[in-house]
Amino acid sequence: MTTYEILLMLDPEQAETRQDDIVARARDLVEKNGGAWHSHDAWGRRRLAYPIAHKEEGVYHLVVFDAEAETLEEISRVLKIDDSVLRHMATRHIEGSRTSAPRDDAAAPVAVPAEAATPEATTPETTVSEDGEPEYAGPEEEPQGESGEEEE
Repeated sequence: MTTYEILLMLDPEQAETRQDDIVARARDLVEKNGGAWHSHDAWGRRRLAYPIAHKEEGVYHLVVFDAEAETLEEISRVLKIDDSVLRHMATRHIEGSRTSAPRDDAAAPVAVPAEAATPEATTPETTVSEDGEPEYAGPEEEPQGESGEEEE
């Protein structure tokens, strides 16, 4: 048997009991086919990077279990049919790893201290020469004379 984890993204408009039914059905399939259920971690409601099925948010659940490959295929088939499941991703669980919900403060903007916001930090990447032309090439790439040697 192989240890798998499935990350479910469920429709936030569905009732919480409906979401619990989806997780319970996956658990029943695992146990009915001789697998072992390890954990269920409800990550909660999160904002999506882009709309999926006209939804701006999704409710995430992570489930970890031992099962045969055929059981995983059956669970994936059932999840694809269910309209309450926006997305799901099944992966093999790496022994010793601990997948946890992303922290909410990770997406919070970081304030820049006043002394860090100096004009030097906002200089353009392209420097401008004294005659006002942008300098794109380094000194080793400057045009050469007619003889093929560098001018001095």
